[in-house]
Amino acid sequence: MSILFEPVSFRNVHIRNRLMVSPMCQYSGADGFATDWHLVHLGSRAVGGAGIVCVEATAVSPEGRITPHDLGIWKDEHIPKLRQITDFLKSQGAVPAIQLAHAGRKASTARPWEGGHQLALDHGGWHTLAPSALPFKEGERAPIALDEQGINKVIDDFAAAAKRALEAGFQIIEIHGAHGYLLHQFFSPLSNHRTDAYGGSRENRARLLLQVTEAVRKVWPEAYPLFVRLSCTDWVEGGVQVEDCVWLAKELKERGVDLIDCSSGGLVPYAQIPAAPGYQVPFAEHIRKAAGIATGAVGMITEALQAENILQQQQADIIIMARQMLRDPYFPLHAAIELGDDIDWPVQYLRAKPVRATSH
Repeated sequence: MSILFEPVSFRNVHIRNRLMVSPMCQYSGADGFATDWHLVHLGSRAVGGAGIVCVEATAVSPEGRITPHDLGIWKDEHIPKLRQITDFLKSQGAVPAIQLAHAGRKASTARPWEGGHQLALDHGGWHTLAPSALPFKEGERAPIALDEQGINKVIDDFAAAAKRALEAGFQIIEIHGAHGYLLHQFFSPLSNHRTDAYGGSRENRARLLLQVTEAVRKVWPEAYPLFVRLSCTDWVEGGVQVEDCVWLAKELKERGVDLIDCSSGGLVPYAQIPAAPGYQVPFAEHIRKAAGIATGAVGMITEALQAENILQQQQADIIIMARQMLRDPYFPLHAAIELGDDIDWPVQYLRAKPVRATSH
């Protein structure tokens, strides 16, 4: 058996293999509600054999959406459809996860295929929030710098979202602290110019993410794991660097975080990112060893042998796949064949399972 298809456990949650479907925005909801698109999209990845299937960045408040079409979990009415999805994921052997998010200054935009531009206030847009009144792009409307009351609301919104996630049947929460969204905006000195308790030193800039983590962990069952996605570098001089995230990972571990999802970038539009196969894997390896916490490797991992080698070399504990899972919802089933592993197929698909030649 390859490591990729070995079971793995975090706290009391047992996962059939080390493949996780990365949270990927579908921009296909309305007023935060999931639809049948999400049921079929996520459900097909569970049918395809993934160990963890993570729901996309799900806004903890209406103002925290990237676009008007993002999923949300800011009201109880969102729960039933999410519960339908988690019930189906579990019925297919996958562990349902959800990424809780607040877009901060990157909110109020059109969908990518509609241009991705900031929406005007009289064309469906809204006032965005951030640590400092610095727009994401030149020429955009500046965000409102959060005051103490606003910061406390963000913390409360994440905690309330975590309670709803539990009621909706999720077994893993991932807090989105990456890709230039609100919690990352607070942590990076490029976007955080505050002079109060939430700005200046690294400890102050990390304060909101750590407080959100504490609030979520307080309401999230001890038996269930908590992940955090970090951008391990801003890819810009003067921004977050990997050693900052080593320190942060240690702090998160002390607060009950079980795994760091090691991504990068997204804070500023001018960053030069040297994207290439496995380009973020070194971050997962370094944080895993230096901070003593489990990590997930993500970013241009597209092949079974590539994923297996990452695990064999102890560079990460799980593999988090995004675009490859869009191209092939059944990647785990196909990867197992390539690696010589015999894993369970959905009984409805058994007639299509390749028959192995048996030596005598």
